Amino acid sequence: MLTDDQLQGAITLVEEKKGREAILLDLKGISMVTDYFLIVTGNSTTQVKAITDNLTDKLPALGVTVLRVEGLQEAKWVLVDCGDLVIHIMTPDQREFYNLERLWGDAKPVSFTTT
Repeated sequence: MLTDDQLQGAITLVEEKKGREAILLDLKGISMVTDYFLIVTGNSTTQVKAITDNLTDKLPALGVTVLRVEGLQEAKWVLVDCGDLVIHIMTPDQREFYNLERLWGDAKPVSFTTT
């Protein structure tokens, strides 16, 4: 089970490399595979790789284990599987085409309030 700090930390790591339009979806009770999807856009394949590298380098320090990474060679859509959290880093055309937010429309977006 992931904590809010771990989830917020993953978003921060994406933002460090200028990932755009990050959305965290709560899939508990909807998906049997994972609890959360983090979907983010990278402007180019180079940026998608940079975001992925930052995540794989720094997520373990947050206590989040990276189980596998798929799609890095082409870097149009990279999937980082962390078990309870699956991160999708996509180029703008891939994100628009696959529209995961619509596909998982029953999922609730997660927001974090800062005080």
